[in-house]
Amino acid sequence: MNPAPFLQLNRVIHEKGRLAIMSMLAASPELAFTDLRDALGMTDGNLTTHIRTLQEAGYVAVTKSFSNKRPLTTCSLTPDGRQAFAEHVDLLEQIVRLSRPK
Repeated sequence: MNPAPFLQLNRVIHEKGRLAIMSMLAASPELAFTDLRDALGMTDGNLTTHIRTLQEAGYVAVTKSFSNKRPLTTCSLTPDGRQAFAEHVDLLEQIVRLSRPK
């Protein structure tokens, strides 16, 4: 098997927790931090660390506001994040196709 596709995987996205975050955000315009945390079963600290990594890569935008006088943090994919995620999924699909017996 050709190892080239594996070497092209986006290491920022490919980590299990970040891949899950990107997947959820790709399916929704934006999600509250607490909704991500609860759906993924992560701690606040773990989710914050992953979101920070994705934000530093330019893939996730974080917005802080208030809802009913309570702080609300929401996350969404940036255009670069949507493109990077789509490319990552395409590469994973290519790897799956290459690994199937002929």
